[in-house]
Amino acid sequence: MGQKGRPVLGLDVSTEDRAELLLMLAKRKGAGDEQMRCRMILALADGESSNAIAKRLGTTAQTVSKWRQRYVGHGIAGLSDAPRSGRPRTLLDDRVQDVVDRVRQTKPSNATHWSVRRMSNVAGVPKSAVQRIWSAFGLKPHLESSFKLSTDPNFVDKVRDVVGLYMSPPQRALVLCVDEKSQIQALNRTQPGLPLNCGHPATRTHDYKRNGTTSLFAALDVATGRVIGALKPRHRAEEFISFLNAIDKAVPTDLDVHLIMDNYGTHKTEAVRTWFGKRPRYHVHFTPTSASWLNLVERFFSTLSENWIKRGAHVSTTDLNQSIRHYLDQHNADPKPFIWRKSADAIIEAVGRAAGKLATL
Repeated sequence: MGQKGRPVLGLDVSTEDRAELLLMLAKRKGAGDEQMRCRMILALADGESSNAIAKRLGTTAQTVSKWRQRYVGHGIAGLSDAPRSGRPRTLLDDRVQDVVDRVRQTKPSNATHWSVRRMSNVAGVPKSAVQRIWSAFGLKPHLESSFKLSTDPNFVDKVRDVVGLYMSPPQRALVLCVDEKSQIQALNRTQPGLPLNCGHPATRTHDYKRNGTTSLFAALDVATGRVIGALKPRHRAEEFISFLNAIDKAVPTDLDVHLIMDNYGTHKTEAVRTWFGKRPRYHVHFTPTSASWLNLVERFFSTLSENWIKRGAHVSTTDLNQSIRHYLDQHNADPKPFIWRKSADAIIEAVGRAAGKLATL
């Protein structure tokens, strides 16, 4: 007795559509739902029944029929999900613009900057909406960045000189970034803190006892990341010359040495100039005034402070000096250079844009 029921209907799929369907299936990161629909259409084109396809793919015959009809009516484009309307907007463009204009152009009467709560109360917009608007436009009124433009008349030449040493160092020469981190405080907390635990951060008292200060003189080798360091109780020209003598003993005698330094008065005394005058293999390169960020050793100082000194506790300057020496030994055991990536032209253009904006205020 023959099988009863609706006969299996074939599906006409063109050669071009079949090739595109197979290509969609071959995509490793294709949408899973769309790939299943491609399999349905190809199986229908091969004469497989909707019930058999549904059983094999773990779906229903009604679903197979639905995508069959979508393909017949709209082709391959019909296999994609139709856009959904979603929740209608509750804030019109003028309300959004009002929030943006207020935070950029005004200040609240009782504070120096806007908070979400203040903006919500004044603009009559829910706090969650204020947060979404600020996030969408990248507005962060609670943050403030510091800056200072250099007024050095030789700013461009000095930037090109220093950045040139970073990005194209001279052959058979050392490039050392030299500076001092002065007045490092030996601080000890008045009470011991609690250690880190599950669900609880480490703690420390808000008050501390000062146990003196020390100054770290450092010379960062740009090529290797190694640091020559010396700790001194003060940071006068006398201590700086002593540090230069330490550098002279530590570096190979057959190499020229290029020193990148800032414009601190200690670096330009008569005694320091005399020291360099007696040693012609040393070449000094000064960063522009108010541009100490050009000196890569400042990056090392920042790492030292953040990773070692900031959370440390020291009962004396001797204790602090031993701690810093330990950090230097650990750093030099596995040094990694800081890579300078921004060109001199990019720096000069960025400073020019900032100066232009300030001039219009």
